[in-house]
Amino acid sequence: MKALVYHGPGQKAWEEIADPHVKEPTDAVVQVDTTTICGSDLHILKGDVPEVVDGLVLGHEAVGTIVELGTAVRNHKIGDRVVVSCMTFEGTCEYCRKGLTSKCQAVGGDSWQLGHWINGTQAEYVHTPLADLSLFKLPEGVSDAAAVMTSDIMSTGYEIGVVNGKVFPASSVVVIGAGPVGLCAMLTASLHGPAKVVAVDMDPNRLEVAQASFGATHGVNSADPDWKDQVKGIVGKDGADVVIEAVGIPVTLEAAWDLIKPGGYVANVGVHGKPVNLPIERLWTSNIVITTGLVNMVTGPMMLDLLAANKLNVDALATHNFKLDQFVDAYEVFGAAAKNQALKMILTR
Repeated sequence: MKALVYHGPGQKAWEEIADPHVKEPTDAVVQVDTTTICGSDLHILKGDVPEVVDGLVLGHEAVGTIVELGTAVRNHKIGDRVVVSCMTFEGTCEYCRKGLTSKCQAVGGDSWQLGHWINGTQAEYVHTPLADLSLFKLPEGVSDAAAVMTSDIMSTGYEIGVVNGKVFPASSVVVIGAGPVGLCAMLTASLHGPAKVVAVDMDPNRLEVAQASFGATHGVNSADPDWKDQVKGIVGKDGADVVIEAVGIPVTLEAAWDLIKPGGYVANVGVHGKPVNLPIERLWTSNIVITTGLVNMVTGPMMLDLLAANKLNVDALATHNFKLDQFVDAYEVFGAAAKNQALKMILTR
């Protein structure tokens, strides 16, 4: 089969590799019908995730068809259309039982397996361990382009941004970063009824999209010298109840310290590859809570149900379409997202 293979920082190629097959009774092999590129993949290519080795297939999001199945898989059958979860977990260890499936001990305590420790989804076929809980059935009426957003980013924005940030009715929420995950945080925040959702980004197009399609009530351009004052002019001089950081560079998380209200929550969603300054000497009296996290994907099926019920709409995320053999081109477009007004690349068979 063909797959997008990582060959060290800045190096990738669409090339021939061996077809995957079931190795354990709990495995499945999924024909990839639709996949996409995540900001985490760009972090890998920048060298921010050093455990990813030369020769690994990238990607952790897909919609596809089961073509091979282990004898112990009970929840799926060959021919089923499924979403491939970005998290691989078994469901019975200490961490899984309390909902922290990202730390599943059956996979060594790091459930981000695909495109990280094992071959991922940016390929014609993908081997998926622990298939019973790591694949979600695709409901009728949900398009591939929408469903692939439930592989990762919808639950990441919701679980690590909205839930960790304790968004509540009539609260004020600032989301720093209007990329795909930040937009999903804004969209799913609507499930909790905030009064104000402020999108912060340097890209005017993304700010427009955030307000038009993802529930942002305001947009602030962080290229403006007084952008923090603008935010406080919207949420109040004391700051916001919740600040969700969805970029992954020091300056954006450090900005959250200036924007959070006493007693508020700072929810870090961005993937960070460098240390961040924490001015604890001035923050310790503010009674704030800072959360971090890797998505657990326990809300993946719920996100599919909300799409099927037309309670959430992510159509505006799919900005560019390619065939699988155009992966290199898709990365070029995604890597210059602002220039190309790009959000999510949709790659299909």
